[in-house]
Amino acid sequence: MVQRQTDIWLESARLSIRPFSVDDADAAFMCITPSLTRYMGWEPPASRHDFNVVWRSWIPKIDDGSDYVFVVRQRADGSFLGLAGLHHVRTEAPELGIWIREDRHRQGFGREAVTLVAQWATRAIGCKSFTYPVAEENRPSRRIAESLGGVIVEGGVTPKYKSVVYRIPGQSPTSKG
Repeated sequence: MVQRQTDIWLESARLSIRPFSVDDADAAFMCITPSLTRYMGWEPPASRHDFNVVWRSWIPKIDDGSDYVFVVRQRADGSFLGLAGLHHVRTEAPELGIWIREDRHRQGFGREAVTLVAQWATRAIGCKSFTYPVAEENRPSRRIAESLGGVIVEGGVTPKYKSVVYRIPGQSPTSKG
């Protein structure tokens, strides 16, 4: 049984992760830039109104447990770091995703957040494995997948870049990574 979205709260020594809510919209929107999204399958929203349409579509999916967008915050001060996703939850291998605001890159927050989400999904939802699509040139994101035991299972081309898809095994708190 999937928890209600308001009950989900993942924490590590540095991070606090909760499902996205209306209160997170301003912080998220301010951090979405063209350079941040260069390795993502979507473009920055053209306006705040456009972003509102996007995030409002997330809420019913979070509520019904079919798709999660999590807000990643620094535990010490609550500062916004980025968003983590667990998409297509009702498939054999749900898709993990992450973006961290550009001024906080290269501090290990992405790996830590993806690990927490994967551990939660393994335990709470029973996920046995995950997919993790990534731009071929996005070495930092590829290292996240590889650190969790991910192996490349396919490649492709999107309108923006060449991509690879990793298969990551289910993660328990004792998983190496």
